[in-house]
Amino acid sequence: MAAGRAVLLEADGGARGNPGPAGYGAVLRDADTGEVLAERSDSIGVATNNVAEYLGLIAGLEAAAEIGARSVDARMDSKLVVEQMCGRWQIKNAGLRPLAARAATLVRRFESVTFTWIPRERNRHADALANAAMDRAAETAPAAAPAVRPPRLVEPPRTVAAPDPAAREAGRAGPGATGPADAPTTAPASWEPRETTDATRLVLIRHGETAYTNQGRYSGRGDVPLSDVGVAQARATARRVAALAPSVAAVVSSPLSRCTATAELVAAAVGDVPVRTDPNLIECDFGAWEGRTFAEVRSGWPGEMTAWLGSPTVAPPDGESFVEVGGRVRRAMAGLLGAYPGETVVVVSHVSPIKLLLRDALAAGDAFLHRLFLDPTGISVLDAWSDGGIAVRTVNDTAHLAGLDA
Repeated sequence: MAAGRAVLLEADGGARGNPGPAGYGAVLRDADTGEVLAERSDSIGVATNNVAEYLGLIAGLEAAAEIGARSVDARMDSKLVVEQMCGRWQIKNAGLRPLAARAATLVRRFESVTFTWIPRERNRHADALANAAMDRAAETAPAAAPAVRPPRLVEPPRTVAAPDPAAREAGRAGPGATGPADAPTTAPASWEPRETTDATRLVLIRHGETAYTNQGRYSGRGDVPLSDVGVAQARATARRVAALAPSVAAVVSSPLSRCTATAELVAAAVGDVPVRTDPNLIECDFGAWEGRTFAEVRSGWPGEMTAWLGSPTVAPPDGESFVEVGGRVRRAMAGLLGAYPGETVVVVSHVSPIKLLLRDALAAGDAFLHRLFLDPTGISVLDAWSDGGIAVRTVNDTAHLAGLDA
C-alpha cells in the first residue's frame, strides 16, 4: 500500500499527425522498490502531442491522489510540460492553459512534487501505454496520418522542485527566464482590456428543467426528458442566446435528450446551426444514487455521501468520480478550442461538467464544485484567447427566465 509514501510517476502522451489520433500513458511506482502501483492509459480522439502529454501527467497525479501518496517525483520526456509546470516557460496555447491549471491544482494535494526531464528511452513503460492508446484512437479515426512526434531536447536529466502554486498556476516565468522561440507562452497578468475578436467564446448552458430537477433528485446518465417548464425555459434561452451571440459556429451538446432538446431550440434560433453531440459532456454517473433525493442518499449511504462530498476522487457506489468527469470535460474543452479558434460555440451540458469547466477556467479549488449553484438553462460565458488568456464573463445568468411560469 502506497498511502503516505513517496511515489515515482512516469507519464507520456503523443499524437499521430499532431494533431491526430492521440493517447496518453502514466505509470506509478513505489519510490523505494520500483514496484508498479498503478497504470493509466486512454485514447483521446484527435488532439496534439502537448495536450496528450498534459493529460498523461494529470492522469498520473490523479492516480497518485487516489492511493493517498505523500510526495510525487514526476518524470517525463516532454521538456515543454516539465518547464511549464515549474513556471520557467510561459503558456501561450489556449488549449493547454486549463490543463496546466488542473495539474497545478492536483499538485497542491501532495506535500511535495518534483518534475524531472528524462530521455524518451528512459520513459519506455509510459511511452508504450501511450502508443497503445494511440493505436486505439487510430482505429476509429478516418485516414489517420503516420505517427509524427516532434524531436525533444537531449540533455542530462535534471530534477527541479515545483515552484509556489500561485506562480505555477499563473503560468508565468520568473525574471529573466526564457523558453524556445516557439514555446507556448501565457500572457502576463494585466487589467488591460482585451479585444474579443480573436477569442474563442464558449456559451455554456445547463439544460432545461426535468421532473427530477423539480424534485431535487440526482439525475446523471438516466435519460430524463424536459418537462413543460423545461421546454419553455429552453425557448427563452434560445431567444437570449440569439441576442447575445448572433454568429454561432457550432452547437455542441451532451447526447442525453434533456440537453439535445435544449440545444436544438438554441440552434434553430441562432441560424439553424446543426447540433453535434459529444459524449465527454454527459453528466456524472451517480450510480446507485440515480433518481434519489439528497435526503434519501444521506439516509441510505451516510458514510459514502460524506466521503464523496469530501473528495473529488471518490465516486458514488457503482458511479463516477468528479476526477473522472473532469478528465473527459478537459478533453472536450481542448477539442472545442482547437476546432473553433476565434469563433463562438454554444455548449449545452449538465451541472457537473459546466462546474468543472468553470472551476478550471477560474483556477479554483475543488470546494468550488459544492459552492456554485447552476439553475436550469442558466447561461455562463467564458472567452479563451490564443495567447493563453481566459476570462469568465458570466456565471449562471438567468435574466431570460424572468416572467416564466414556474
